[in-house]
Amino acid sequence: MLLAVDAGNTQTVIGLYDLTAGSAVGRRPEDGLLDHWRISTASDRTSDEFAVLLQGFLALRRNSFADLDGIAVSSGVPRVTATLREIAERHLDFEPIVIEPGVRTGIRIDYDNPKEVGADRIANAIGAFDIYGGPTIIADFGTATTCDAISADGVYLGGAIAPGIEVSMDALVGRAAALRAVELRAPRSVLGKSTVESIQSGAVYGFAAQVDGLCDRIEAEIGSCTVISTGGLAELITPFSARIEHIEPWITLHGLRLVYEKNV
Repeated sequence: MLLAVDAGNTQTVIGLYDLTAGSAVGRRPEDGLLDHWRISTASDRTSDEFAVLLQGFLALRRNSFADLDGIAVSSGVPRVTATLREIAERHLDFEPIVIEPGVRTGIRIDYDNPKEVGADRIANAIGAFDIYGGPTIIADFGTATTCDAISADGVYLGGAIAPGIEVSMDALVGRAAALRAVELRAPRSVLGKSTVESIQSGAVYGFAAQVDGLCDRIEAEIGSCTVISTGGLAELITPFSARIEHIEPWITLHGLRLVYEKNV
């Protein structure tokens, strides 16, 4: 079994894959995904604390570290990466495969400095290209909202990074004395009939429109694309987007599985 770990700035998503499930041909991101968990990212969490969490998740399935064949990691938090390496060193007989320079990914990165591209964006591109080919745009609704593109021949072309929905909402409430935090959900209509609904409208319809606009501008540069979404808030925003065609909540984990398979 493979433990795929995507450590973002706010949340960490963990997936447990059965590596023997099905053929690689026509495989979907959820195929072989035995279970998944989402936890807050705490960079000060010790390796012992993180190990207890992982063991607890595995125990829910009556599994343990002894059942793991590998760990694949994408991380935007260096301390979490170091913590996972420590866990492998203490409790496992293999090293984690981390998306970083020197690791085989199967795609070329067309970026001024490829080392600057976030590991999660690379994993998204790998997973999306495997399922949809290219050109494809991946909209990821996380701590940041990103729109990245991969070409028809599997080249990561770059993308756009904007403040994420929750980050923007926190900034709005923090800087506007008359506004308060609200539940992130779709209002009754675009024209909010209360301050709460107006804020919800700006968040839900506003971010959907932002991604639609970015997709239009990206397509103006590279041509028609398939557009997919992922990330913690993808299910909230996608129904209100005119451009997003598919929701793929596990595309990052699927990309990690592919990277693992290319490096063992």
